[in-house]
Amino acid sequence: MNSGSTRMTVYAALGANLLIALTKFIAAAWTGSSAMLSEGIHSLVDTTNQVLLLYGQHRAARPPDRDHPLGHGRELYFWSFIVAVMIFALGAGLALYEGVQHVISPKESTGHLTNYIVLGIAFILESASWTFALRNFKMVDGSTSFFDSIQRSKDPPAFIVLLEDSAAVLGIIIAAVGIAASDYFELPVLDGVASIGIGLLLGATAILLARESKSLLIGEAASPRINRSIRQIAESDEAVKEVTSLWTVHLAPEQIISVLELDFADLRTTDIENAVERIEKRIREDIPSVIFALIKPATEDQPTSVPEQVAVSQA
Repeated sequence: MNSGSTRMTVYAALGANLLIALTKFIAAAWTGSSAMLSEGIHSLVDTTNQVLLLYGQHRAARPPDRDHPLGHGRELYFWSFIVAVMIFALGAGLALYEGVQHVISPKESTGHLTNYIVLGIAFILESASWTFALRNFKMVDGSTSFFDSIQRSKDPPAFIVLLEDSAAVLGIIIAAVGIAASDYFELPVLDGVASIGIGLLLGATAILLARESKSLLIGEAASPRINRSIRQIAESDEAVKEVTSLWTVHLAPEQIISVLELDFADLRTTDIENAVERIEKRIREDIPSVIFALIKPATEDQPTSVPEQVAVSQA
């Protein structure tokens, strides 16, 4: 997914969540439903998270400077991790607190029809936002499942919005079931149980997002497809006998650093320099996301810069 479509996905989710949050809070104040209040908190946290993702995209787009010669791409991964923390600390924490309080001291809610109408409207809006996010989320090459594709994705806003919208749709279903059960069985405690269920759902979502964002923040290798392309470009040059090691790392979704160690044929220094320049130019032309390619000749008396098993697994 390119940055433009990712940004549009975030804007769509932001607009939907802001409207839904206001509607849920009004309904919660009117009816006294614990589950509806937790859903309002959920939507408010999602709205704040979309603002943080847009801010992270803006910060990551800044050009390199003296202190950051490779740019600011990883700011996007930092703010993505903050989003995961926000979901866990505020979304899950407040929903669980509200649910426990309602279970300990259950209070009967009123205006159930209002709750159903608000949840129905919210379900339609969240489903539309989820459909838009899913349509713009591209499965990663080589992925065997949806969650595998999320794990391999290097674009946090794309999968964060998709997972948030998924949790929002499930949260609405939990709230509706809890409110309906509370009304049907005349057991207000079930409203609080639904709120706890929403909190657990948000907690699980936050843990998944935190794990993926942390991995990207530390530094993940490029996809096997990109690594293969880089290797093929180097091996196709007539001056190269063998690629002895290759590793890549993402600084941002569309910013990759590549390091190759090549075994050159018996050539003069000038010929090797020309070959290095030729290979670097072709890598940048064929793979625009590689913003920096470092190539060094392999030497017999020095070990490769990357353990062979790492180089093989990433290539």
